[in-house]
Amino acid sequence: MIKDKRKKQKIGKEIEQDMLEKQANKVFLGIGSNLGNKKLNIENAKLHLELNKNFRIFKTSKFYKTKSWPNPKMPNFLNIVIEGETYLKPLDLLFFLKKIEKILGRKPAKKNSPRMCDIDIIDFGHKCLKLYDRKSFVITPHPRLEERNFVLIPLFEISKNWKHPRSNIKISQLLKQIDTKDLRSITVE
Repeated sequence: MIKDKRKKQKIGKEIEQDMLEKQANKVFLGIGSNLGNKKLNIENAKLHLELNKNFRIFKTSKFYKTKSWPNPKMPNFLNIVIEGETYLKPLDLLFFLKKIEKILGRKPAKKNSPRMCDIDIIDFGHKCLKLYDRKSFVITPHPRLEERNFVLIPLFEISKNWKHPRSNIKISQLLKQIDTKDLRSITVE
C-alpha cells in the first residue's frame, strides 16, 4: 500500500512536470478550399482544430474569394486566416493538419490542383523554422507569404501589428507591395 502511494505521488509529479514543460505557441494558419461546399469545408476544418485539446482558435478572418493560382481557369478559392495557440510541436501540427485535410476529402494530386481543403502554417511562434521528416517538412514563415494577397489581407484583418519573422517588415508594408484587385471579402451563406 505504501509503495502504491509512492508510485501515485511519483506519477503525479511526473505528470505535473510534463505539463510545465509544454509551452503554447501562437500560430497563424491559412485555410482554403476550391471544391465542393467551400464554406462548409473550411468550417469543418475549424471544427477539427477546435476539437483538439492541443489547439485553440482565438480569431478568424472574414472569408475571401480569389482566383485559383497559377491556373485561373480552375475553380475560385475561398480562404480564411485564423490565429490560434497550440501545444503541438511544428511537425506534429503539420501531421495533424494533413490528417484534417485527408478527413475532409483531400486526395493526393498534382501541385496546385483543386482541393477540398488546404491548410498552411503561415507562422509558428513567430519563429523562422525549417524542419524535415521523411515525407514532410515545415518552413515558417510560409515561403511565399509575401506574394499571397489571400493570406496577407486576412492576416492583416486579424493581426494588424504582425511582423514578418524573417525580415521584421510590418504587414502593412507587405500589403503595399502586392496586387489586391482580384481579392474581395465576401459574406458566405
